[in-house]
Amino acid sequence: MTQKLWGGGYRHNTSPTIERFTASILVDQRLAQEDLEGSRAHALMLGRCRIIPRAEAQRLVKGLEQVRRDWVAGKIAVDPSAEDIHSVLHAALERKVGPTAQYLHTARSRNDQVITDTRLYSVRAARRLAAAVRTLQQGIVQAAAKHRALVVPGYTHLQHAQPVLWAHWLLSYCEALERDHQRLLAAADRLDELPLGSGALTGTSLPIDRAFVARQLGFARVSANSMDAVGDRDGLLELLAVLGILGIHLSRIAEDLLLWVHSEIGFLTLDERLCTGSSMMPQKQNPDFLELTRAEAGALIGTLTGFLAVCKGLPSGYNRDLQVDKQHLFRAVDAAGGMLAVLAEGFHGLTVQRARVAQALQDDALYATDLAEYLVGRRVPFAQAHRAVGELMGYCRQHRHRPSELTLATFRRFSPAFAADVQRLFDPAASVARKRSLGSTQPKLVAQQLQRWQRALRRHA
Repeated sequence: MTQKLWGGGYRHNTSPTIERFTASILVDQRLAQEDLEGSRAHALMLGRCRIIPRAEAQRLVKGLEQVRRDWVAGKIAVDPSAEDIHSVLHAALERKVGPTAQYLHTARSRNDQVITDTRLYSVRAARRLAAAVRTLQQGIVQAAAKHRALVVPGYTHLQHAQPVLWAHWLLSYCEALERDHQRLLAAADRLDELPLGSGALTGTSLPIDRAFVARQLGFARVSANSMDAVGDRDGLLELLAVLGILGIHLSRIAEDLLLWVHSEIGFLTLDERLCTGSSMMPQKQNPDFLELTRAEAGALIGTLTGFLAVCKGLPSGYNRDLQVDKQHLFRAVDAAGGMLAVLAEGFHGLTVQRARVAQALQDDALYATDLAEYLVGRRVPFAQAHRAVGELMGYCRQHRHRPSELTLATFRRFSPAFAADVQRLFDPAASVARKRSLGSTQPKLVAQQLQRWQRALRRHA
């Protein structure tokens, strides 16, 4: 059994039921690498500041490197009865360096040790996920470039609205993902702060050098208040919130793709390598990865709300409730990483079904706004133009006519401002070409957007 890092004043062993309930080894063993890095930096500092003999500090550093190699090689068995990863690694160090291992916990509490490990992991995870966002953006931009002239129906309320360049639609994802990217990096920057040296609550009377440890571990700065450092997890909450927002964006992308590959719409088909089958229906090619992306977005929201509920009402200082932070953190990081990876691959396995798109663009209702703006261009107030076109569309629905097939005389029954050129409005390419406002789906503006994204992603490649 792994020896605990505490217990000198106890006359009785902890109840096995309590031990099982309070243990975190099955979760926090993922922090082994960060824990060993933190211990190495701490040992170097203890020797440098002559808090422990330098020779003993060097023995600790060498022993920790041996433990690290053993851990990477899978040579350290995780005792399921161990309390946490810190005690497992400490026991492994004792087997390497003997009593010298007892020096390591000088001027350190598990309170500042574990949040140091967690922050180190979180900073790296946030930056790794930011890089994964970039990879997804690259796949989206490649799809937009490949289909830069493709016009598709745009939707509001899941109903046909107006024609839009598919590239414009795709690049809207890049804009949202860019904000996610910036939020991930900002969250990483706020997490980039060394708690080690804060002790259990109030710091230590020993002459430690926290700035040295921060440099060793690559932290940008040292935490300013020991109580805040060990007792608050708002940095993790912020990261979970950022991942929740990212999840909403990824879910939207997945939902759009699901609609486009839907049997009744069929604008896209997926490479069969992206699909899974049915145990009963031989014909099925199911877009499970998209459906699970939607589901994992819900899980991301759940990690945030779950950990917010844990933190609500905690008093100042460290409380054991905070042990569960890693369950929520790891779940969210894993989910977000998986979602980004499958969507990035998915964009390389899409085939556009242009005939289905062209068929959908024959819905003349898509051009109703063009009709209204045409009248505005002929000096009709917009409210009157809106009413006239609304009445025209209602007439067509009632009599089952297509607006594009109406005679000019019929058009003029709804507004005398209609002229012979009105028939030119029922064209998807012309519809997007007429747009003028900055940020619109006008082809030249979309081409500029595309070039901007291509340049930006090349810089970050």
